[in-house]
Amino acid sequence: MPPGSSRAVTPLEDDDYPAYTMGRAADMLGTTPAFLRALGEHRLITPLRSEGGHRRYSRYQLRIAARARELVDQGTPIEAACRIIVLEDQLEEAQRINEQMRTQGPEPQPKTSA
Repeated sequence: MPPGSSRAVTPLEDDDYPAYTMGRAADMLGTTPAFLRALGEHRLITPLRSEGGHRRYSRYQLRIAARARELVDQGTPIEAACRIIVLEDQLEEAQRINEQMRTQGPEPQPKTSA
């Protein structure tokens, strides 16, 4: 449950819920299952597996895959596209932390005795 929320998040509202089969995910992205497997091989996304061993993708993973497809469609090799997306994610996280630190101010430094 999100902080401050009084109700549980359902699987339909959960961006991390593995709701999409590989075929459905590929259709939604306008790509092939092989492209999704390649993203997994490059460790950009790691789909969960059903009890039968089938890959299942979340909406969050589909957004990442869509970004990868966008870069590949622009001529970026898949290996480079995966690395770019990881770096974009790291930059976004660093900016979020930086903004959080800026709004909270510096932490008090412990006093040392001389």
